[in-house]
Amino acid sequence: MTRFWLVRHGPTHARGMVGWTDLPADLSDAAALARLSAHLPAEAPVISSDLYRAVATADALAGRRRLPHDPGLREIHFGRWETRRHDEVEAEEPALIRAFWETPGEVRPPGGESWNDLSARTLTALHRLQGTAPEIIVVAHFGPILSALQRAAGLTAEAVFAHRIEPLSVTTLTLTPPQTFAINHRP
Repeated sequence: MTRFWLVRHGPTHARGMVGWTDLPADLSDAAALARLSAHLPAEAPVISSDLYRAVATADALAGRRRLPHDPGLREIHFGRWETRRHDEVEAEEPALIRAFWETPGEVRPPGGESWNDLSARTLTALHRLQGTAPEIIVVAHFGPILSALQRAAGLTAEAVFAHRIEPLSVTTLTLTPPQTFAINHRP
């Protein structure tokens, strides 16, 4: 059994849908980073998505053993919707964007991923890590964290979307057995 400490990267301050677009994280709140680092298990290795905002956040958790970045932990790919605001896309493709958010599953943005695609990719990455350490810190994104929470808590996609996952928050869970210990904890 591996306990995953899922950390959402620092804020980007972006106003659009940011998936695979490689934006930096604002890591200027040294006190928040220190509280986060102190809250996490000291001996746990750290792995992150390969996107810069997650890599930089993981690097800020100084003094921990780092594992290679994993693209399987990336945010959902919004395709043609990348960096665009919801209202802009809704003006062009109202039925598609509503279906994407209201009935997550197989609906994909043009050139992007569905919720099921993201979930399969994320869970494959986490299952590769399962059993490699008793505890692992994973610095990732909103979508992958919700996907793991969906599996650990036995929720539907619609139900898991009701959870907030703030920047620099921690969601703690196991996949085997499926258990949730903390959601969106802000140390």
